[in-house]
Amino acid sequence: MSYRTPQPRIASVREVRNALLASRRAVLTTHLNADGDGAGCEVALASWLRANGTEAWIVNPTPFPDSFRFLMGDEDWVVDAGSRAAQSLCESADLAVVLDTGEVPRIGRVRSLIRDLPTVVVDHHQPGEQPIGGIALRDPEACATGELLFDVILAAGGPWTPAAIRGMYVAILTDTGSFRFANSSAGSHRVAAELVERGVDPEETYAQVYGAAPVRKYRLLARALATLEVDEEAGVSWMIVPQDAIDELGATQDDLEGMVDVPRGIQGVQVGLLFRRTSTGEVKISFRANGPVDVNELARRFGGGGHIRASGAMVPGPMDRAVEEVVSATRDAVARVMHEGTPA
Repeated sequence: MSYRTPQPRIASVREVRNALLASRRAVLTTHLNADGDGAGCEVALASWLRANGTEAWIVNPTPFPDSFRFLMGDEDWVVDAGSRAAQSLCESADLAVVLDTGEVPRIGRVRSLIRDLPTVVVDHHQPGEQPIGGIALRDPEACATGELLFDVILAAGGPWTPAAIRGMYVAILTDTGSFRFANSSAGSHRVAAELVERGVDPEETYAQVYGAAPVRKYRLLARALATLEVDEEAGVSWMIVPQDAIDELGATQDDLEGMVDVPRGIQGVQVGLLFRRTSTGEVKISFRANGPVDVNELARRFGGGGHIRASGAMVPGPMDRAVEEVVSATRDAVARVMHEGTPA
């Protein structure tokens, strides 16, 4: 059985498709510290828009991740948000497209650049308290924003450029944890199958995403593993990425990708946590759930959010206080769900 866009999405898919096809110069952005879903969708959409005769530029609040630059045929598509060129592009654009987030704080400094532009949002996260306005295609049931973008290009009848199909495949591959996570639906597998039929090479793409990590990533992991803590009774595990190790190794955001899966992957753990200090002195927390705990709700208590099984938040330092408060709240959330059956 081939893939079909879910009925509840169809009206929004068509509205987004029409807005995109009407644009002649679009600025694309995603959330701070773009991941495979955000970066993959940006490249896919930029390629598709350009194939339709629309100028498309990527302007992100933080640098485009090096680990996903292999997706781009032309790196000139990416423009530094702090540059005069970005300001000029945004002033002359007729549309802004926000991918893989729908919340104002998550696009950082790009918000001021696109404030006056008509906006399209394509996102699969739970709705937040500061939504970005405009035409929207939002569905938390989608495995990734890449699935929603596939709906849009499918509704347009293509064209299916190599960069578009590969970008969407990477978006889905990374956000489903290589199809290991609970969001790996029958629909997500059907979309992936159609992308493979259109030319994606799964082995080559997997190697590009997961098989080319610099050695510093594993040295950083070794330092972080020394901090690993497991509360077997509570079903909670956590790890801290030492700032001195990040500095010594010259580690980047890309080197932290997937590290939270270590505490999450321990037998008996319901929620895994990863802590690291940011350049501003705040503490960034990644939450990952294996069971019924809603870590989106948990992260929102600390000003963050995301998905039911994968979320993040940023809290003030120092690190020891942040760890104590977040681990305590996580223990309570797991206990309520596991022992009382009430929402986290």
